[in-house]
Amino acid sequence: MGCGAAGTCDRRRLTGSWPFASGIHEATWIGAHAPIVGADGTPRRRSDGAPEVRTLLFPIEAATLSDVWQVMGLRGTGSDTYAVSDLFVPRDHTAARDEASERREAGPLYCFPSGSLYASGFACVSLGIARALLDAVIALATDKTPRDAKRPLRENTVTQSLVAQADARLNAARAYVLSTLDEVLGEAGRTGALTLAQRVRIRQASSHASHEGREVGTLAYHAAGANAIFAGRPWERRLRDLHSVSQQIQGRDDHFENVGRFLLGLDPDPTFL
Repeated sequence: MGCGAAGTCDRRRLTGSWPFASGIHEATWIGAHAPIVGADGTPRRRSDGAPEVRTLLFPIEAATLSDVWQVMGLRGTGSDTYAVSDLFVPRDHTAARDEASERREAGPLYCFPSGSLYASGFACVSLGIARALLDAVIALATDKTPRDAKRPLRENTVTQSLVAQADARLNAARAYVLSTLDEVLGEAGRTGALTLAQRVRIRQASSHASHEGREVGTLAYHAAGANAIFAGRPWERRLRDLHSVSQQIQGRDDHFENVGRFLLGLDPDPTFL
């Protein structure tokens, strides 16, 4: 087995470092994702064209952690970097993610590739943070009377319109993601697999939800006015977290380009599908 930029391995020995290890400080085991290369150094690919990756499992004590997660948002994830050097990993502690032949569970959930799970998971985080920002604005508008105004903020027509449109956008994005996942889950239960078209639909709904969450959350933050700029209040941390979510690889704008390629009859890049 050989590995690319994240790590190198000779047969079952692993060397490399991996960033963005969310939750690692609560972990007892680590699963390092190692891209596989051939003897000539060329990356190996699955039948659908996606890079071949194998996950190697080992106790956290075998790794060295680096305290690098000094970030503006999502600080609580503790997504530090870990590294190993010349680590032996038994073959029965390795698995090819998203390889149907290695699945041990037959349930429909296990038909979903990791890309679809990551996409929908991050979309829900974005929507949840945006909802919290909007709820905070609604609570503020009930009590706050802006300077030089005669009526509470909730009686302001601009605020009323913003809240109504923001609520509609969040509900629509959430419904789109959940209905897509529900339909695909039902089909996976019948067929035992996900088609490329289904994976594209999940990517489309998830990316749309991530973007809607970011935009609605930002609007809600600005609607709070000067109240939002103070640390420790309901907006500041949530805005930082929301924009950090959108900077993650699942929030990339070019996911829409890939979906568009498929809709126009072209072959999409399967890496994030």
